[in-house]
Amino acid sequence: MSFQLWFFCGFVLALVGESQPNISAAEWQGYQKSEFLVGRRLAFLIEPKEPATGKPWIWRTEFFGHEPQTDLELLKRGFHVAYIDLQNLYGAPVAMEPMDALYAEVTKTYGLAPRVVLEGFSRGGLFALNWAAKNPEKIACIYNDAPVCDFKSWPAGKGTGVGSPADWERLKGVYGFKNDAEAEAYRLNPVDNLAPLAAAKIPLLHVCGETDDVVPLAENSTLVAQRYKELGGAITLIVKPHCNHHPHSLKDPTRIVNFVLSHTGFVDQVKSAPTPYGADYYKLRGGLENARQKFLRDKVGRVAFLGGSITAAPGWRDQVCADLKRRFPETQFDFINAGISSLGSTPGAFRFRRDVLANGPVDLLFEEAAVNDDTNEFSDVEQVRGMEGIVRQAKIANPHMDIVLLHFVDPGKIQQYNQGKTPSVITNHEKVAERYLLPSIDLAKEVTERIHAGEMTWERDFRDLHPSPFGHELYARSVGRLFDAAWNAEAAKSIQPRQPELSAPLDPFSYFRGQLVSPQIALGSGDLKLKSGWSVIENWQPTDGAGTREGFVKVPTLVAVEPGADLTFEFTGTAVGVFVASGPDTGNLDYRIDQGAWQTQELFTKWSSGLHLPWAKMLASELSEGRHRLDLKNSATMDQRSKGHAIRIVYLLVN
Repeated sequence: MSFQLWFFCGFVLALVGESQPNISAAEWQGYQKSEFLVGRRLAFLIEPKEPATGKPWIWRTEFFGHEPQTDLELLKRGFHVAYIDLQNLYGAPVAMEPMDALYAEVTKTYGLAPRVVLEGFSRGGLFALNWAAKNPEKIACIYNDAPVCDFKSWPAGKGTGVGSPADWERLKGVYGFKNDAEAEAYRLNPVDNLAPLAAAKIPLLHVCGETDDVVPLAENSTLVAQRYKELGGAITLIVKPHCNHHPHSLKDPTRIVNFVLSHTGFVDQVKSAPTPYGADYYKLRGGLENARQKFLRDKVGRVAFLGGSITAAPGWRDQVCADLKRRFPETQFDFINAGISSLGSTPGAFRFRRDVLANGPVDLLFEEAAVNDDTNEFSDVEQVRGMEGIVRQAKIANPHMDIVLLHFVDPGKIQQYNQGKTPSVITNHEKVAERYLLPSIDLAKEVTERIHAGEMTWERDFRDLHPSPFGHELYARSVGRLFDAAWNAEAAKSIQPRQPELSAPLDPFSYFRGQLVSPQIALGSGDLKLKSGWSVIENWQPTDGAGTREGFVKVPTLVAVEPGADLTFEFTGTAVGVFVASGPDTGNLDYRIDQGAWQTQELFTKWSSGLHLPWAKMLASELSEGRHRLDLKNSATMDQRSKGHAIRIVYLLVN
């Protein structure tokens, strides 16, 4: 029955009288629903399949059915759920009598527990807190959600909130106030009448939006928390970051349900909440069904991990490997660690064949580049082209490959999320995930919200960009929750079917045809011509003590150390660049395409003083299809921090 119909029925039946029989027996969300009159008001009771010991119950005081996840979970656990229609009474004294009557009806007729859990959504907070102050001995605990705790805040709008003039006029009428001054002098508003609850030691839980401009936090729940604690009361305040008045509740109600269970004698049923605000930090999109079926059917699977230092190091990757072996104990896995420190998506697109596909067909790929794409200052365009280059290459190589994009955390992302902004690199990578229906996990948002919730600190639990063991475990648990959802029949209903063929690329210049071209191969084919000052060092490694990265040391490298050294490289494709080892003595590169104007590319980085950093720089990215010529010269210019003019080209890049 719709709310409008309930309200109409209540109005008509109120005219008929009080001694009405049960209206009907119906269903709600698969549970038996008994509808009846209490006095002149429509009420109902939702019955669990199997009542829990002692017949516990929760009473929604307003907006029944809105964000019902807590009610549904408690029904599963044997709680009854009650409601009475008290629309537009705003918790006024005239509402207390029908509330008393409902309590008497369900405790006597249905034998429900003498102590109830009150659940006040929005203006329902006025009902819950006012009735509890009148009847503290009947309350087990109170869960309020973005509750009105002071009618001067809402609907009066006397503080910072938007208010509701129409509701304010109605409220003054049902309370019997002659004017605003009389209303403002009222001393039984919930914020002013907490002592009876505190004296009875009634536990409170308030779930609120941090940026609520309808029922402002500071004027309502924060004020209640401050005063309640001063009175010796116990209150838990869950503040959802960057959340307005809506959405109410928590998507995963575990923390709310745990609160109720803890204060109704069911502590043994309390389980750990997976996330602080009940949010899913993963998106399933097309899911991971291809990988699951391959693992089960063929009993073999190849899983690759492509990313930077957080992937290369022991930690979350090893734990995910162990998780997969536990979930598929009969499957023989081949795990590929393709993580190389400091490298993001553009380098990843060009090294994808060498480091991932060269090992054979891949069934499941984990890709992370949000940290390095951001800190290495790749443009928005590059971030899309690089990530799509990886994904599209993977799909071309194996259309059935499942791919998971991971967005790891760094201080800049925490700062942006704390400002209510989504980091642009995550937005860019998510564009690719959306286009190709890839699952993704926003670990940056999860870590930020866990810090916000007081579960952890950056300094203690992460230390820096590279997570502590605690941080690696947190990442692995998040991947595990993605597995649970993707491979759970009920949760996987949200999975979107993938198209059998690839759609057009987001960007036609994405690096999905990216190749690493070694100097030796280019020289052998005649495409690379060294004019003067260049030489190939077969097994290059530094002699200055600066660090290196695996795969970019002890390999053939094209080297020039003096300005003026020049070469030409002819290639077929739409983009060309260089993969250099940018170290303490790295200089600049002058270049031109197809004998156009000369340009200069700086190669020294903020890390080069102590590291021969693998640095992928695209020199041209939007060329026409066909044959092109690149002229390179060792520039006479250099970064003022550099000790020389050295250029060390480990690979030429061609798309």
